[in-house]
Amino acid sequence: MAISYPLSVPTTIGLAQVEFTASNAVALSQSPFTYESQVHAYPGQSWSVSVTLPALNRAFMEPWITFLLSLRGQYGTFLMGDPNGKVPLGAGGGSPVVANHSDYTITFTGGPVSTTGYLLAGDYIQLGTGSGATLHKVLTDVSTDVSGDGSIDVWPAPRRTLTVGEAITTSNTVGRFRLASNQSSWSITESCKYGISFDCIEAI
Repeated sequence: MAISYPLSVPTTIGLAQVEFTASNAVALSQSPFTYESQVHAYPGQSWSVSVTLPALNRAFMEPWITFLLSLRGQYGTFLMGDPNGKVPLGAGGGSPVVANHSDYTITFTGGPVSTTGYLLAGDYIQLGTGSGATLHKVLTDVSTDVSGDGSIDVWPAPRRTLTVGEAITTSNTVGRFRLASNQSSWSITESCKYGISFDCIEAI
């Protein structure tokens, strides 16, 4: 059967360590004489992630090895999110959909009515699905009004024009990533424990 991207991350084991990095394309120039500075923010924003798996035996690790090899270096993509952020800290619920958006703010409808703390700062949302999935961090607490409407400040800002009515995912959120290198490696210790770590970048 042909391999189809994006792949799903194996679920045979949990992750030992995950490090998220949020990058912003910002140019800063500073005078060497007065130290006054000029700053310009460009649209570029992206996630990068470093993943380390626990040291386990072959039966647990082979699904991860074949997963990495199936990506064919930086060619293939996969879906991944924050393993500790699958469930929002806020109340969640409802079926939120996009009403409008501007820069970093997405207005929505379809949430539960009159809910304080519907989403909390630090929660995640997902826009799109499959090859169009993007992962966004909620920057401020979100509440809904009597109609179930509200607004979400997010990072990174949406990179496309959102469609009115498209779904906003608030649990089990993922984005699309690819390996940061064309090489994949793993180690095997004297006690037959496998070691795997890899870096990935957001597929934009």
